Amino acid sequence: MSESYAFIGLGHLGGKLAASLLRNGFAVTVFDRDPEAVDRLVVLGAAAAESPSEAAARSGNAITCLPSPKVSEAVLCGPGGLLDGLPKDGTWIEMSTNGRDEILRLASLASAKGIETLECSVTGGVHLAAVGKITALVGGDAALYERHRPAIEAMCSKSFLMGPIGSAAVIKVITNMLAFIHLVAAGEALMLAKQGGLDLAQAYHAIVASSGSSFVHETEGQLILNGSYDIGFTMDLALKDLGFALRMGEKSGVPLDLASRVNAIFEEGKRAYGGDAWSTQIVKLLEDAVGTELRAPGFPAKLEL
Repeated sequence: MSESYAFIGLGHLGGKLAASLLRNGFAVTVFDRDPEAVDRLVVLGAAAAESPSEAAARSGNAITCLPSPKVSEAVLCGPGGLLDGLPKDGTWIEMSTNGRDEILRLASLASAKGIETLECSVTGGVHLAAVGKITALVGGDAALYERHRPAIEAMCSKSFLMGPIGSAAVIKVITNMLAFIHLVAAGEALMLAKQGGLDLAQAYHAIVASSGSSFVHETEGQLILNGSYDIGFTMDLALKDLGFALRMGEKSGVPLDLASRVNAIFEEGKRAYGGDAWSTQIVKLLEDAVGTELRAPGFPAKLEL
């Protein structure tokens, strides 16, 4: 492939995205604080680096998939960060979820060093990332997008160029806000079915075939009914993304009544189960309140295609 990439951040999502690059023949140099995450990619053909700057210097371009804007800034600008290693014609592709103000600020720091930025948030879930079928929401220069489109399409089956830097952050925050609202609603719907005496498996499939279905019901609903809740995404991350949405709404004068209520529910979920609990476990608040579990046979512990 004409471009090679450093990949920084090999967690639940990042490790799957980096593996897709490797499967599609890209040269990838990886760095993560977790040596086991690095080893899993080295087995697939990645090279390992001792720091983000070393990985970036070897590759000329860098991709990050990190848990917060604070971590993204540290990896970009801190000692041994990407800006110490990327060449002036290099590109930073940020796949983490950031607010619009955060990505604009970080992109300006990169620009001051002669580095171009492409934001490339992804949506659809870790199970889709594992097979290269997740969706990319891209913000940045159109020519830069075309330059890195082969790599994006190696990781993602669909990509949408939303506009200049900051545009992808807006749509990603919106899609995540909707997902958390749908998750709480799906839990309430299943509990009504349970308390109404319905077979939960049959109720799940009936909802899938109805006008009330959603992507979240169809996917995370299975993990609720299994009882694993294992979506690979935590309460803390949900609260981070909901916070972006609420700040966006406040700044733009849009009242977000549903998002505000769902944010409060996730705050309660974090207090009950901890910030590292899977976000899907938010439905357990309702299970605990009613005193009954939402379980049905035949549903997987993890989502697979």
